[in-house]
Amino acid sequence: MERIERHACFGGWQEVYQHTSKTLNCEMKFAIYLPPMAEEQKYPVLYWLSGLTCNEQNFITKSGAQQFAAQHGIILVVPDTSPRGESVADDSAYDLGQGAGFYLNATQTPWNTHYNMYDYIVDELPTLIEAHFPVTHQRAISGHSMGGHGALIIGLRNSERYRSMSAFSPIVAPSQVPWGKKAFNAYLGEDTALWKQYDTIALLNEVKNPLPMRVDVGLDDPFYQEQLKPELFANVCDEKQFTYSLGLHQGYDHSYYFVASFIGEHIAFHAKHLKA
Repeated sequence: MERIERHACFGGWQEVYQHTSKTLNCEMKFAIYLPPMAEEQKYPVLYWLSGLTCNEQNFITKSGAQQFAAQHGIILVVPDTSPRGESVADDSAYDLGQGAGFYLNATQTPWNTHYNMYDYIVDELPTLIEAHFPVTHQRAISGHSMGGHGALIIGLRNSERYRSMSAFSPIVAPSQVPWGKKAFNAYLGEDTALWKQYDTIALLNEVKNPLPMRVDVGLDDPFYQEQLKPELFANVCDEKQFTYSLGLHQGYDHSYYFVASFIGEHIAFHAKHLKA
């Protein structure tokens, strides 16, 4: 593991590392924000998963999250969104291949050689973080768009590993919308039974006691109707009588201007549960 960036930020350090991933069979990068006093004590971790076309840089340069992580004493870990490299399968479209890993384990060729982002996020990356950084075993998970999808499905499938989960503009029903159908067909094949393990709506219908959940969506998001469908999330949560928060925000779109506007509230939400 090699540190390739280090910047002083709100009394702490914003760093970026590169390492060889056995799970993804390639070199990977992740960003980590260490709040003040990290040299002297351990902190809980919030894992952030970014969306289509993003890498480890988008969140750390656009969200303004570091000030809130410093305030609440939380370490932020921000991985890339897919495996990378010349040997890694790719596609000319923005919503498939590199930059579009969808946080699943691919079963179809040529994707299954590298595209095991689910295992990377759930197992390999936390093991690496906990071996090298001053973290506790308290974890939370959040994300945006495709990363919101990833945060919700990982939180729902691994409630013992996390304290809370949240999402901005998540793809909650990938089995039903164009982005998800395209990715699932390519990565998982035509057996839709396999898709359910990576579909928030399907998982919500199976779980009994999900983690605390917060979701926020902009009402002026151009993807609201076709790709996001947050009402499906609300409907199943209401039907199952789950405790959740769904914020619908007039005037906000799909961009990091939206994320930056509410990331402080999300970090406070996670801090409450991480330190309970």
